[in-house]
Amino acid sequence: MEAKGKFGKHDFAYLAKQDVYRCPAGELLAYWLTTVDGERTIRRYVTKACGSCLLKARCTTAKNRVISRWEHEYVMEDAQRRLDADPQAMRRRRETVEHPFGTLKMRMGATHFLTKRLPKVATEMALHVLAYNLTRVMNIMGAGTLIAAIKA
Repeated sequence: MEAKGKFGKHDFAYLAKQDVYRCPAGELLAYWLTTVDGERTIRRYVTKACGSCLLKARCTTAKNRVISRWEHEYVMEDAQRRLDADPQAMRRRRETVEHPFGTLKMRMGATHFLTKRLPKVATEMALHVLAYNLTRVMNIMGAGTLIAAIKA
């Protein structure tokens, strides 16, 4: 996220083989330390080249720029690459997912849950999803085939 016109994290290229970031000025930010934020393990990368950098004013007001990277950030980067390669993917996903949720809301009466507290609400939702899935199987395969499969 850019703050006040400064470079954002997306302006820094992560080089996985070397486990470093390359800044817009071409300097490398090397691994510095690991911290734990809640349940997330975060790796921090830093460079000492900021003091003499001509782009420092557009990068950071601190002594050195620090980039944080979640240990599983590669998963989000892969997903973003797939989305960039197929911009219609999210539209298809929304169209596919909207129908089941609309059906579930209609069956629930488009109201709130009947139970209180998370464990009970989770159970209620699981029962709604189970009922939805059983109905889909019956519509696709037929009730006789489903009953035969359950008995087997």
